[in-house]
Amino acid sequence: MVSSHQASAARRYLLGAVVTLCWALPALAQTAACPPLLQRDLPRLQDEKPQAMCQYAGKVLLVVNTASYCGFTGQYKSLETLQQRYAQRGLVVLGFPSNDFSQEPGSNKEVAEFCENTFNVKFPMFAKSSTRPDRPDSNPLIVDLAKRSGQAPRWNFHKYLIARDGREVVSFASATEPLSRPFINELERLLAQP
Repeated sequence: MVSSHQASAARRYLLGAVVTLCWALPALAQTAACPPLLQRDLPRLQDEKPQAMCQYAGKVLLVVNTASYCGFTGQYKSLETLQQRYAQRGLVVLGFPSNDFSQEPGSNKEVAEFCENTFNVKFPMFAKSSTRPDRPDSNPLIVDLAKRSGQAPRWNFHKYLIARDGREVVSFASATEPLSRPFINELERLLAQP
């Protein structure tokens, strides 16, 4: 026979276990829902504070290596247009400035000011990093995207579209205009997937 003291202790133990489980479930669910590709933190452009890439889980992502003084810099306007046009359907554009091709010499603060003042960029931008997979200090997200797609950036404004589940990655060369029909067709195909 169980004493009332033992029963009370068992109830307290079970209650504690339930409370612990309730606190842990959201974190476990977030980790399970976040694809391995996004399980990393990267510094934000404006203040270099680490940002969890898992916050974009379940979205279609457009990852672009950018530069302020490139012949393709005008694509910032098209990228912002895409962000505004398709955000309600689940698109997030992510910009990664890079000086790999000697066209982004400024500091993170200067890049942020240029993007906001010149192109009114509102989509998330991250701190300058190398986007060439052959460098030891390369951005780990870009390295993974290059491996998955088989195409590394050869110039600024290389684009990667990532499906909501993080498994499918489609690569586009710098010259592909973000508002072009082939690009929009691929974007809309990914947006239509659950």
